[in-house]
Amino acid sequence: MNMPAISLAAVQGRRQQTLDIAAEIERRGFTGIYCPSMGDCVALCQGIASATNDIIFGTSVQPIYFRNPEDLAATAAFIHEISNGRFRLGIGVTHGPVHQRLGITPGKPLADIREYVSAMQQAAKNHGELPPIVLATLRRKMVELSVEIGAGAVWANASRNDFNNSVADIPQDVQAGDFLIGNMIPTVIDADREAGAARNRKTLQGYVSLPNYRNYWKQAGYVEEMEGIEAAIANGDRERVVTCMTDEWLSNATLYGSAAQVREGVEEWLDQGCKTPILVPSSTSGGQMHAIQEIFDCFA
Repeated sequence: MNMPAISLAAVQGRRQQTLDIAAEIERRGFTGIYCPSMGDCVALCQGIASATNDIIFGTSVQPIYFRNPEDLAATAAFIHEISNGRFRLGIGVTHGPVHQRLGITPGKPLADIREYVSAMQQAAKNHGELPPIVLATLRRKMVELSVEIGAGAVWANASRNDFNNSVADIPQDVQAGDFLIGNMIPTVIDADREAGAARNRKTLQGYVSLPNYRNYWKQAGYVEEMEGIEAAIANGDRERVVTCMTDEWLSNATLYGSAAQVREGVEEWLDQGCKTPILVPSSTSGGQMHAIQEIFDCFA
């Protein structure tokens, strides 16, 4: 059985428990642990470095506007060294609503990422070797930049039906090496497939409100769905937004259903060129820890 990676976040009051879970993820043979930007994903990775021994781990996305590049380079070099090279630093620009909430004025994503990586590499002269840098990506230009200046690309909520086209922008010799090709996949394990679908629709409601994601999904073939969502948003019709999130679209962007259906979905992602499917646990009957236990049971 091919094992996926797991997305792991630490929340207040459960940070030590989260590190215990990281050790259990390693013990059970999952291929990686990747931490989203909620909370302090870099601090969590520093903890994971000490709580585990062999598993690859990293940030799925550390927003570049949150930290000075020299500061992040110092921390990343530290984690890289103490983990014996197991750490992957995923960076990205995050989303407009987050920028607005924090009072951040972003520049142009491609230029800003290029400049940020260059600044980190310059800072490495003072702080030591950097870990492999992975770019959070969605569409072609960022994929191409990840090949040029990075050691991997990680998507979030990519569409399985079109993923092979995204991977086609990565040269074959690069794909054959250690270049990370990952995707964060919202995952719900529930024999009641409709209940799982409803949970994933709730997860993706925020994403369909973002123009860059809608443009991506249009490119993947879901023009009618995304244009319907745009009209619903313009009219303030939240119920219509959900109606436009069709089963076909949802089944390509997420995993849900029985344990067997989720395992089959992971295999389909691997077949589409996703070397590292990263399951983002969610549940119809509990929180993150409960959802992770459901994934443990699924891949036992």
